[in-house]
Amino acid sequence: MEQTLTLTDDMRLVLGLVGFTMAMFLFERIRADVVALVVLVVLGITGLIAPEEIFGGFSGNAVMSIIATTILGAGLDRTGALNRLAGWLQRRAHGRQRRLLGLTSAIAALNSSFMQNPSVMALYLPVASRLASRTALSLPQLLLPVAAAIVMGGALTMVGNSPLILLNDLLISANNNLPSGMATIEPLTMFAPLPIGLALVAVSLLYFRWYGSRRLTQELDQAGSQTTPARTESYFAKAYGIEGDVYELTVTADSPLVGMTVADVEGIYGAPLLLALKTGDQTRLSPPADSRIWVGSVLGMLGPSAAVSDFAQNHFLRLSTRLKHLGDLFNPARAGISEALVPPTSPFIGKTAAQLRLRKERGMSLLAINRDKQVILHKVRDEPLRAGDMLVFHSIWTDLAATDRSRELVVVTDYPKGEQRPHKFKIAMSIFALTILIALFSRLPVALTLMTGVAGMLLTGVLRMDEAYASINWKTVFMMAGLIPLGWAMDSSGTAAWIAGHTIDQLPQGIPAWLVGIALALLTTGFSLVISHVGATIVMVPIAVNLALAVDGNPTAFALIVALSASNNLMTGSNPIISMITGPANYTPRQLWRVGGPLSLLYTVVTVTMIFLVF
Repeated sequence: MEQTLTLTDDMRLVLGLVGFTMAMFLFERIRADVVALVVLVVLGITGLIAPEEIFGGFSGNAVMSIIATTILGAGLDRTGALNRLAGWLQRRAHGRQRRLLGLTSAIAALNSSFMQNPSVMALYLPVASRLASRTALSLPQLLLPVAAAIVMGGALTMVGNSPLILLNDLLISANNNLPSGMATIEPLTMFAPLPIGLALVAVSLLYFRWYGSRRLTQELDQAGSQTTPARTESYFAKAYGIEGDVYELTVTADSPLVGMTVADVEGIYGAPLLLALKTGDQTRLSPPADSRIWVGSVLGMLGPSAAVSDFAQNHFLRLSTRLKHLGDLFNPARAGISEALVPPTSPFIGKTAAQLRLRKERGMSLLAINRDKQVILHKVRDEPLRAGDMLVFHSIWTDLAATDRSRELVVVTDYPKGEQRPHKFKIAMSIFALTILIALFSRLPVALTLMTGVAGMLLTGVLRMDEAYASINWKTVFMMAGLIPLGWAMDSSGTAAWIAGHTIDQLPQGIPAWLVGIALALLTTGFSLVISHVGATIVMVPIAVNLALAVDGNPTAFALIVALSASNNLMTGSNPIISMITGPANYTPRQLWRVGGPLSLLYTVVTVTMIFLVF
């Protein structure tokens, strides 16, 4: 370590770049990806990194893994996989809130082990919203426990979050500057952090089961923020009286509905909304009014549970709460309820829904009309439309988009604009499962394994290439690829060794390695509060390796402490997961600190303890 006591010009320049990066991330005067690009250019121009290596970050395993996991997540999203999951979670919870919260958090943690954490959170936001609209749990009560589980679940594999994806590249780089005779640091395998991740997930679930949820509810009550932001289901229930769930009703031989048309059924007083019909091999959303109903036909009807049950009993129909035949039709990723305004130039003016044949020609069921603050629900198909009418539809999103583009109606509800492919669900899940099996039982690099799954989804039509490009967060790619060479420079210039040497000089003689590990974890967590978790990892991993050498510790263990601690931020928006939920749940900084702070301390203790036990 003697050589590290002399501060060279190269070290000063690297320290200056680290300081510049931290200041820009903290004060946000320049975008993070632009900061990374500036750092990259300076490293190349000054010769701290050789010109032929300066762009190596863009082709590194870390960046390619980020791209691959993002595309895989987009493929699962296109098939509506997590929307199906929401329904499954609700059924399994059997109305018990704690069970629902625990199940949702546990499955979210599992998902985050193979997908980028922000992608998982983005997919779970509508899942949580849908669950909150159908249970007594509010959105703020759901989102923080789910977000914490996603953060913890990212520690189950080496591809769950950006710091872990980066770690192997940084360890390989560290090998270039190890003392002579020192054993080479081996890259970590896909499931190397699994025991630590399992312990973290368990701690998160137990924390919210016995303390966190109660504390969060108290904080929300004090702030008066228990109400949930408006959501599609609750909005339509309040504004139009359209509420309840979709049920399947099978027509028996004794039913008086046999031989009736859809229009006849809709004319029955108190009948739930008839949204879909399956007769024989034909399944149709928004069935035409003249469609006939026969023995064995399956009706997809929307309404409150009691009303649908009464209708089924009175008309000799078999009721099923599980969508066995019509599940794909009612997948929220494919279809749903929307509002559309009739503009003054619309050709719909003066015509009825029956005359326009909205169901047969456009696949859209008209459910209600809001005219001059008066809601029309009865015989809406026979009501001539006027300019300014607000119409409520149930339709497939692609059919709605076609009408929206024609400007015959102006759709005011936000809905999925991209093409959804629920019929590709089994293919997407099979490809995903195969990708995981390859990762488990082969020695292929993680990035190559994930790209195998990407290729499969593209070849089978789960995703199109343009959609894959659009799903990539290029800001994250540029930020990571730009900052990776800064970590190399920390090592090659001797800056990391210099910092580690001076740190050891300030510590008492004979300090145990586990205590240094805790200090390293807390310092990395502190960095992650003010700069990105990627930046904290790149700066701290080279220092961690040199600290491990100085105290005769395991460099891999110390580096893993840094990579995991970089994500240990459940209190501020510098963690992308927390920043995504703060707005929808309307959390205050006080609420996040008081609920997330104790869990972050537990995270540190469990991480360091488990790493020293495993490594």
